[in-house]
Amino acid sequence: MSRADDGRDTYREFTEAVNMKPGELSKWLETDESKHVGWRKKGPKAGESVGHESGRRILDLLRRKRAELSEADFRHMRKVVGYVRRHMAQRPSGDVRDTKWRFSLMNWGHDPLKAPLPPPGGPSRR
Repeated sequence: MSRADDGRDTYREFTEAVNMKPGELSKWLETDESKHVGWRKKGPKAGESVGHESGRRILDLLRRKRAELSEADFRHMRKVVGYVRRHMAQRPSGDVRDTKWRFSLMNWGHDPLKAPLPPPGGPSRR
């Protein structure tokens, strides 16, 4: 597989995993629920959760053209896809509407109440 193919696959998987629109994600990141969920780094960068920080970066990625993306951007996109897939596999039973599990996923751009995530490497459902 060529590097161009890898970028295409990463971009497709990222846009499937991130099912929130930029405006929707931006609005979500301003909520108290968004700001108070997730793991926080220790030390001088303590404060903002890793997921909330990722959500801000996802917004930047969504607003740029694919041709403007760097290798570091593609690495973050792969990180997002991996996080969303792992977290979705840990779905709790019952109504998840007001859970930290859902709120954490939303910080990473995925609202589990929307369409399900396609299987890894599977065809796009768009």
